[in-house]
Amino acid sequence: MTATPTTPLDALGDYSRRRIIELLTDGPRTVSQLQEAFTFSQPALSKHLRILRNAGLVDYDRIGRTHQYRLRGDILHNAASYLLQLHAFWNHKLDALGSTLDAIAAEEGDA
Repeated sequence: MTATPTTPLDALGDYSRRRIIELLTDGPRTVSQLQEAFTFSQPALSKHLRILRNAGLVDYDRIGRTHQYRLRGDILHNAASYLLQLHAFWNHKLDALGSTLDAIAAEEGDA
């Protein structure tokens, strides 16, 4: 049995959950509105929404008998900031590796 993702980055590891986030960037949506974008069952969608809710990425308002989901931008912003820092770190490391490999290739070419 796999553990249910609870951190924002874990939750965003699934394509369907990233698609839900993408749909919610246009504004709040009901479960029925979200369901239109997917071919899997409503219980499967509810499971994805629960994971996103537990990770703090989405929240919902109860309107009558329906739930209207919305993004929690603060948590999403924190996750995006972390990913940008990670991206910059690895770009720097890979640029340094590229420079080292270029220098090695140049030395071998001179030999």
